Amino acid sequence: MTKAAGFIYTPNFLDYHFSEDHPFNQQRVLLTKELLEAQSTLMAEDLVTPRIATDEEIAIFHDTAYIEAVKRASNGNSKKERAQEYGLGTEDTPIFPNMHQASCQLVGGTLTAVEKILNGEYKKMANIGGGLHHGFQRKASGFCIYNDCAIAIKYLRKKADLKVLYVDTDAHHGDGVQSAFYDDPNVCTLSIHETGRYLFPGTGNVSERGIKSGHGYSFNLPIDAFTEDDSFLELYETALRKIAAFFKPDIIMTQNGADSHCLDPLTHLCGTMRIFEKIPLLAAEIADTYCDGKWLAVGGGGYDMWRVVPRAWGQVWNVMKTGTYCKGALPEKWISKWQNESPVLLPKNWEDGADIQPNIPRRPEITEKNKLLLEDMLKYTAII
Repeated sequence: MTKAAGFIYTPNFLDYHFSEDHPFNQQRVLLTKELLEAQSTLMAEDLVTPRIATDEEIAIFHDTAYIEAVKRASNGNSKKERAQEYGLGTEDTPIFPNMHQASCQLVGGTLTAVEKILNGEYKKMANIGGGLHHGFQRKASGFCIYNDCAIAIKYLRKKADLKVLYVDTDAHHGDGVQSAFYDDPNVCTLSIHETGRYLFPGTGNVSERGIKSGHGYSFNLPIDAFTEDDSFLELYETALRKIAAFFKPDIIMTQNGADSHCLDPLTHLCGTMRIFEKIPLLAAEIADTYCDGKWLAVGGGGYDMWRVVPRAWGQVWNVMKTGTYCKGALPEKWISKWQNESPVLLPKNWEDGADIQPNIPRRPEITEKNKLLLEDMLKYTAII
């Protein structure tokens, strides 16, 4: 019998660890899991232990010379100059011991999720340990060594003739995934992100529409810095519904970066938990409408790991498991366990307070600019 939803988890996800002071900290995966367990929306029977991806599976997307470079760096056998040719040993993506195996574990989590959906065991799968969307064929980038999203889509396309809609709501453009399928009409990518005028990686313009037979299947909404909930959701909902109706996917994959929140230290967007309630709701709606419920969700960015990420990623699972998001007080058991370790005061509720956002004097101007951006994107795509 097909189960509704499964949650990929292994403690080994925490082995993907650059350093103590690096902003990418996979402890946020454990924090999310324990929050959901304390909330009683994640049960032991929901958990799925992932396998580790093989080198051959990594090579579905990544160049073999790059994989070997990661292995050498992982074992401490790489010269600095040679490693940096592959984006390794940089400030963003430093080398750490057993880096190759830890990265293969994250990819294996997303591949396990794909397999569970393809073999009919589950309709929906969550692997919040994944979502490393900046990795390129021959280069690490933006905290991402192996691009589990691109590998999983390549694997899915190889195993089943399904059209894939990839939706990326991370504040940073999903550049690695877009580039992997820029000429592929069977993979449609939508990224809503902070404009590259201010933020890494600097790509994701409206005019990036794909090439060759993939022209018209790449969609970007580079929203303005300080965009708030209403404008974000207007663009996201309008674009996703129109694109899904145009593309008619067989499966939807969502990258759920949690760095569009106003508390995130690395970005300039001003979202609240409202957007992280609505993002998975709409993803579930699209999956149920076009994909017979098939939906794979991964994690991604998110650098306020105490106040934001567990709640944001938790709502993805809550929607997958129960059909709606959680409201009200967070479990006291979770707060009391983690408050002593947190450098900031943990939130008391799933929702944010009314005073969470800063005052944005340019709000009307930003909202108007974003509306024009949506119009431009839809004109480019000819799907108004």
